[in-house]
This record gives sequence, C-alpha cells and structure tokens, in this order.
Amino acid sequence: MKALVYRGPGKKSLEEMPKPALRDATDAVVRMVKTTICGTDLHILKGDLPSVAAGRILGHEGIGIIEEIGAGVSRFHKGDRVLISCITACGKCDYCRRSMPSHCEVGGWILGNTIDGTQAEFVRIPFADTSLYAIPENADDDAMVMLSDILPTGYECGVLNGAVKPGDTVAIVGAGPVGLSALLTTQFFAAAKIIVIDLDDNRLEVAKKFGATEIINSTDGKAVEKVMALTAGQGVDVAIEAVGVAATFELCQEIIGAGGHIANIGVHGASVTLHLEKLWSQNITITTRLVDAITTPLLLKTVMAGKLQPKQLITHHFALNDILKAYDTFGNAGRERALKVILTN
Repeated sequence: MKALVYRGPGKKSLEEMPKPALRDATDAVVRMVKTTICGTDLHILKGDLPSVAAGRILGHEGIGIIEEIGAGVSRFHKGDRVLISCITACGKCDYCRRSMPSHCEVGGWILGNTIDGTQAEFVRIPFADTSLYAIPENADDDAMVMLSDILPTGYECGVLNGAVKPGDTVAIVGAGPVGLSALLTTQFFAAAKIIVIDLDDNRLEVAKKFGATEIINSTDGKAVEKVMALTAGQGVDVAIEAVGVAATFELCQEIIGAGGHIANIGVHGASVTLHLEKLWSQNITITTRLVDAITTPLLLKTVMAGKLQPKQLITHHFALNDILKAYDTFGNAGRERALKVILTN
C-alpha cells in the first residue's frame, strides 16, 4: 500500500509499505477513504516530537471503511463507515475511566506517533470499539474528517479548558485550523466579544466570516495595545493560545485580565517564559491539555443538526498520491491561502 513515511527531521516520502494486519482481538483494519494533515505533523517533521521514530507512517485523522475486525470487536462490522478518533482509548484503564483517554495506559495519541497512522491506504486501529465512531447516513465525509482532531481539540483544549462563559471577552491567538475550531465552538457559550489575532490577513478575514467580532494583525507589534483599547485597559477573560511558539504564549500573558484563563492548545517544541513576577497576584489560571476527544459524540450531533459547519475549514483537496504536494501547500499556508487539506484514496 502507499503511505506517507517520516524518515527523520525534514524528511518524508510517499512509499510502498506493507498492508497492516490484525494483531489483537480488539483491532480493526480500516481502508482509508479520506484523511488530512495536522499542524502536529509539521511539528514532527521539524523534529519537535522525539517519540516519533524514523520509518513511521504519519497521520491521526480520517474516515474509512472497516476491512477486517478482530474477534473481540462487537460494535462494528466489516463494511461499516467509521470516523477515526485521533485518540486511541482502551476504555478500561484508570485514565480512560477518568475521561482522560489522551493518557490511556495502552493507547492515547499513538496513531502517527508510536504506531503507524492514517496517511495511507489502510490503517490498523487498536481498541476499535472505543476508538471509532459510526458515521451517520447522509453525513458529509469532509466534515467528518474535521471531527477526528481539530474540532475536539479547539473545543476541549481551548474553550472548555478556558472556561468560556456567556458575556466573556475571548482572545484567540492564532487563526489556523485549530484556532478557527476554537472560534467556532466558543460561540456555543455566547461570548460577548471574540478577538482573533494572527499575522495573516487572509486567515483573519476567514475568522471574521466565522464569527470573530474583532480581528487584529499582530505584524506591527501592537497587538497588546489594540487588545487593551478594545477592553478598556482590563484585558481579556480568556486567552487561547493556538500556535505553539514562545511569542504567542507571551502575548497571551500580556493580554489576560485579572481572574482570567490562559488555555494553551499549541504544540510547543521549545521552552517559553512564564511571567509569574507579573501573574502571581492576578488570579490567573493556566491550563494545558492533550485532546481527549471525549466531546466527539456531542460535536458529531451538533454537526449533523446543522449547528456547526466544519466543512468550511477545508480549502484544498488532493489525491493520496499527491500527498507531497499537499504537505507543501499546508506547510506554506500563508502563500497558498490554505487551512485544512483533504486527501482522498
């Protein structure tokens, strides 16, 4: 089968790889229909995640059709169309029972990380019963792919961890796909003002269309000044960091108001400075999280009801054979005006 293989920092190739086979009774082998590329994949290619070994098939998102199931799989059958969660959950360990499957003792984020992932023609899914979701009839395939990772990530790590509530002023730093997912789901809670900050005018215009009340291009270095002007000098109630670099985390610390929440989503590959000399007395809550994807059923119902339209995050479509071109497009998002790309088998 064809698959996108990581060959070390800065190196990737489309290769012929062995088709995966069942290993455990709880496994399923899924024939991929559609997948996508995540910002985390770009971090892997930069060498930011040493857990990913050379030779790994990347990818942790997508939809497909079940090709084979192990004897212990009871919820699914061959031929079922399924949504693949980015988080593999055994459903039985202490972490899973605490609704924290991101730290599952035998699962968690393993697809495209410690086991082969979804940017391939086939993928093996451990613990299929608790790591796959049935796709409803009449569901839009492209929208379903957005439910694998970015929508639950933006919602759980940004909106829920940030404790967004009605009347809040929320700043989202980063208008990439995950930041925009946080923007879409922040609107569940009737925030009074949603400020989106980015360096890219195109993405800011998209954010405006998606519901941002204010947009700020931070290229001029005056983002803090502009946020303070919009908040009567008080700062924001919630600052969501959706990039994963030191400068954006710094910005969140500078714009947060007393009693506020800083919710980190971004994948940080280097250390950042925590300004406790300023924040210690300000009643600030800082949260981090690896997505658990426990809100996927809620988000799936919301999408099927037409209340949430994640398909609008997709800007480009490619065949799996063109995945190297897709990576170039996604990796140069500003030049290509790219958000999410869809890869079809």
